[in-house]
Amino acid sequence: MIVVADTSPINYLLLINQIDLLPRLFQQIIIPDVVRDEMVDPDAPPVLQQWIANPPDWLTVQPVLVTDTTLNTLDSGEQAAITLAQTLPADLLIIDERLGRRIAEERGISIIGTLGILDDAATQGLINLAEAIAQLQQTNFRVSRPIIQALLNKPPN
Repeated sequence: MIVVADTSPINYLLLINQIDLLPRLFQQIIIPDVVRDEMVDPDAPPVLQQWIANPPDWLTVQPVLVTDTTLNTLDSGEQAAITLAQTLPADLLIIDERLGRRIAEERGISIIGTLGILDDAATQGLINLAEAIAQLQQTNFRVSRPIIQALLNKPPN
């Protein structure tokens, strides 16, 4: 399975100490070089900077030589992630930002976000969803209360 990721989901999984869910769910993750550059930026969260300074074996950084110019309403990391997902083509794009998600879906790219990863991991018995969401809510992650409630109230598979 080819999986491309944007910066935000990696950041939030790091902040809640759940980054190891990515290789457990997907084996290998590809990020565009632009996303790596966002992670090493001095303004990036320190945990993200430290993590990318010594990336795990399951992470591949791939150059995106030409970004799709029709994506100019998105930030550069989202542009590169969607472009790479289209180019490979990827089976899945990990992205949180609402506009980026909508554009990716309009282009036929399958998406998942941080909450979807946590939900999938909980379904597989890898984590306690309520605990993971409580940790996520201690960060600056933004999501509506009804979405959280729907996830927590979802019947088990």
